[in-house]
Amino acid sequence: MSSELNQLLKPLRDKIDALDHEILDLLNQRAQTAIEVGKVKHRYDADDAVLKPEREAQVIRALQKDNLYGTFPNSSVEAVWTEIISACRGLERGLTIAYLGPNGSFSEQAAYEFYGHAVQLLECPSFDEVFRAVEAGQADVGMVPVENSTEGAVNRTQDLLLSTTLKIHGERTLAIRHNLMTKSGEMKGVERVLAHPQSLAQCHQWLSVNYPNLPREPAASNSDAARIAAEDPSVAAIAGMHAAAAWELSVVAENIQDDANNKTRFLAIGHVVNQPSGDDQTSLIVAVPNKVGALHDLLTPFSTHGVSMCRFESRPARTGQWEYYFYIDILGHQDDENIRLALRDLESQSSFLKLLGSYPRQSDPTSVI
Repeated sequence: MSSELNQLLKPLRDKIDALDHEILDLLNQRAQTAIEVGKVKHRYDADDAVLKPEREAQVIRALQKDNLYGTFPNSSVEAVWTEIISACRGLERGLTIAYLGPNGSFSEQAAYEFYGHAVQLLECPSFDEVFRAVEAGQADVGMVPVENSTEGAVNRTQDLLLSTTLKIHGERTLAIRHNLMTKSGEMKGVERVLAHPQSLAQCHQWLSVNYPNLPREPAASNSDAARIAAEDPSVAAIAGMHAAAAWELSVVAENIQDDANNKTRFLAIGHVVNQPSGDDQTSLIVAVPNKVGALHDLLTPFSTHGVSMCRFESRPARTGQWEYYFYIDILGHQDDENIRLALRDLESQSSFLKLLGSYPRQSDPTSVI
């Protein structure tokens, strides 16, 4: 039976081997072309334009469109070509990404999913340091969380977006799966649970039911909690599977988040200014005078010019006068005619307007970590 099976499988395996060699040859041709692109850029002093998020999005969308009836899943098309583009980009010039560390954090995973693995990572101890590293040129780009479907906005990121000169050039939404982990894989001897404050909040109900008497303490990040748990058997950490592997921890309980659909949205930030990709989103911050009808006036330009809002959130201005900043996401690129007109009208009615950037929309925000 095994001999007959091998006879049937051999030509199929030979065909796969031949196809793999064809794919490898084409990948090498693509890589060589990427090197030629780099040489052309160098001749025109455009070496800093190695990252073109709108172009990368267009490439992947075109392939997914051509693959409408293909056997290979479109989600895999995006994952594979993200890595191909990353590898070819790296042949032009390396890309350094700042993120909230240490190794194993959700920010690290988001960075890899967005930029691919052919990059250098710079661990930062705080969101402030992520922004500072990119602003100072220690890193080319950064990856930071901005909102969670359960706990809402990441306040520190929003505060930093208000003052930074950096622009948003991309987004990545991840389905977050929290896991309880220890060095031994058991809870015997555990005296406290560590995690980032937002993660503790996202697992509040589960912890209250299963370990109501264990103290919960905040950590700088979930991966930092995992690092501490790897050194201290009295600590249990809440983190993703990536952190468990990075710090050689054993999982006590999986998927302990209270909301099964728990997701976090991350922003890619840097000095890149995107051109239109054909399916974009624009983020901005607005403040309006404290007067009757101010909020109505704020929204009117969007309605007048047919601009669709997909996010609207307020945050205190910290002036002590009950003033607010409004964080708004709209569909389209800031160079689109209707958005350009809406922003013109909005600027005339607002006391503060800051464009955070236009960037390609994530087509299928369902990645799980």
